[in-house]
Amino acid sequence: MANWQFWKRRPPVRMLRLRPRGELSDAVRVDFQELAPDVRTFLGQAAYLQLGYFETLTRLIRATPDLAEKEALSLAAGAALRKHRGILDVIREGGDDPTALMAPFQQSLDAFRRETLGARPRETMLTVHITAGLLDDFYLALASSYGERGRRVAKVLRTDHDRQQIADLLLQTIESDEEWRALLSMWARRLVGDTLLVARSALQMGMADAEARGDEDVEKVVEPVFTALMAAHARRMDALGLAA
Repeated sequence: MANWQFWKRRPPVRMLRLRPRGELSDAVRVDFQELAPDVRTFLGQAAYLQLGYFETLTRLIRATPDLAEKEALSLAAGAALRKHRGILDVIREGGDDPTALMAPFQQSLDAFRRETLGARPRETMLTVHITAGLLDDFYLALASSYGERGRRVAKVLRTDHDRQQIADLLLQTIESDEEWRALLSMWARRLVGDTLLVARSALQMGMADAEARGDEDVEKVVEPVFTALMAAHARRMDALGLAA
C-alpha cells in the first residue's frame, strides 16, 4: 500500500531471511567415457530435469499476478518443455520408453526441486536460473560420451533457454534493493552445493567402478569440468551483480 505520509514516518524494517532447509553451457569438453553412466541413465535424468524446470516455472506463472512476469516465466517454461520433448525424441528413436527411463529418477530429482524451492517467487526464479544453468552445462559436457545420441542431446541443450527475461527481473530487484541483494546472494550460494551433488550423483557409479579398478586419477578427470561449471556460474552471478 502506498504511504502518502512518508515524511512523517520511518520506513518499516523488513527482515528477509532464507527459509530453513527443513521447510522447505560453457563447460569444457572432457573425456567422461570411463565415468559416464550408461546412455539410458543419461537420457532419463536429462529429460526429467527439463520437465522439472517446466513444472517449477508453470507454478510460478500461476502464483504471480504481474503480466510482465508471467510472460518472462512462460518463455522460459516453453523453452524447458521444448528441450524435454527434444530429449524424448532421442529416447524414442533409440527404441526406448521415455517414461521407463525417467521413472527411476523421479523421486530423487523431485526431492532436489523441493529442497531448492524458495520461500518467495524471486528466490525460485533464481533457483531455476542457477540450477538449470549449472546442470545444462554439466549434461552438455557429459553428452560427448554418447556418440550420435549424445550429439543430438547436446544440440537440444544448446538451444535458447529463454531465461534472459527472468535474469532481467532478478537484476532489477537486486539493483533496487540491497536487502534483496544480500538475500539472493546467500540463496545462490546455498543452491550451488545441492546442484553439484546432483551432477556428481550422475557420475557416482562410474566413479565407484573406476576406484574399484584401482584408477588413481578419478578426481583429476572430474575436476576440470566442475572447475568450468563454477566459472560459468560465476559469470551468471556477475551478470546479476552478485558475488559467486
